[in-house]
Amino acid sequence: MTALLYVLGVVVFVAAILVSIGLHELGHMIPAKAFGGKVTQYFIGFGPTVWSRQVGETEYGVKAIPLGGYVKIVGMLPPGADDLGEVEHDENGERVLRVRKSNTGMFTQLISDARAAEWEHVKPGDEGRLFYRMAWWKKVVVMAGGPTVNILIAFFLFWGVYATYGNPVEPNVEPVVEEVLDCVVPYSEDGRTCEPTDEVTPAKLAGLQPGDEFVAVNGRPVTSWEELQDQIRSNSDGEVTLLIDRGGEQLEVTTNTIVTARPISEDPTDETLTQVGFLGVQPTVDGLVHGGPLYTVRDMGDKTVHSLQALAQLPVKVWGVAKAIVGVEERAADSPVSIVGGGRIAGETASTDLIPNDSKIAFLALIVGGFNLFIGLFNFVPLLPLDGGHIAGALYEALRRGLARLRRRPDPGYVDVARLLPVAYVVASALLVMGVVLIVGDLVAPVDTGF
Repeated sequence: MTALLYVLGVVVFVAAILVSIGLHELGHMIPAKAFGGKVTQYFIGFGPTVWSRQVGETEYGVKAIPLGGYVKIVGMLPPGADDLGEVEHDENGERVLRVRKSNTGMFTQLISDARAAEWEHVKPGDEGRLFYRMAWWKKVVVMAGGPTVNILIAFFLFWGVYATYGNPVEPNVEPVVEEVLDCVVPYSEDGRTCEPTDEVTPAKLAGLQPGDEFVAVNGRPVTSWEELQDQIRSNSDGEVTLLIDRGGEQLEVTTNTIVTARPISEDPTDETLTQVGFLGVQPTVDGLVHGGPLYTVRDMGDKTVHSLQALAQLPVKVWGVAKAIVGVEERAADSPVSIVGGGRIAGETASTDLIPNDSKIAFLALIVGGFNLFIGLFNFVPLLPLDGGHIAGALYEALRRGLARLRRRPDPGYVDVARLLPVAYVVASALLVMGVVLIVGDLVAPVDTGF
């Protein structure tokens, strides 16, 4: 049964990521078509084609490697002035622009070949539908549509979990009685049942009840469990006067604390025992925070800050994973993971007996939401071949044309993103290397989930 649940968790995670990829690409394709652009392909995955179907001018399909997706929008790269050939006519007499290849210099050749490959998809009559000829704001909408969809997916997943199950944030320990202990059990025997020879706790003798909220200790107000704990521990075996709130009514209770050995270090691994005052109550721990859309937006704002910090440290973190692969150091708990690592975490979450089923569903949704938020933010990085690189190019085009109008100068024309292709290939190569390192790391040195 455990193995079946593990497989189910992996399948659910992978399916959710594939759906997210598909929706991401729809975020590009739908506005591109709405603005009159020509989209010839819509694929989920890379590599060999598993299935495809032609619908109108667009081929829809699935490829063998489910590590991404793409839509082919015709005319992403403009023809360079040096690459344009003569205007020719086809057999039907239509005017056709021919793009010829240049052979001077490695980078020049690379750019020229890319332009030529791009313009092989341009057919007679497509001139007004090319992406590079769209208004700058349309380019921004088209390229921002994909990552924006990922962020919206994350928002709705987070909102759904926070509104129903709750947000499992850092536990909030309140100065409210959850349980009154019947007897004093030595720390070394913690967890056993009471025996006739065990001493009754001061809280039991004082008549404290679950739900009682501590207001003051010996006349000193308390607003947190830590303040209450400090005052009880420092009280030793003296008399203590407790002001409590019980159902809206304030009551004053007097008792004597006793001295017992307990660990008091904030380090959970330090179990050094110290003789301190003891009352005998367990606090109320609220580990779930419920909230609506505004709470979700604020929470996603915090997650965005953390994600951007993680993006800035990504190369260093990936280097740490590489060292974990060869056994130089342990895999850090906060290291990035690939889709393979995400699937493993989802499988372990689904198959563990340590958390109830409703928690499993919530955690799986949060994992998928976290992946979508990171993917969305990552794609906004202003570097080609990421969506943010095209957005940056469109914004630069708008700025350049706007300044030209203000200065009453000629229109400088479209921004030639093809000139940045060498940078795009370097970035793509770096992303490929990091992806391979993370996948290998998730296989041979996975993150310890604690399940």
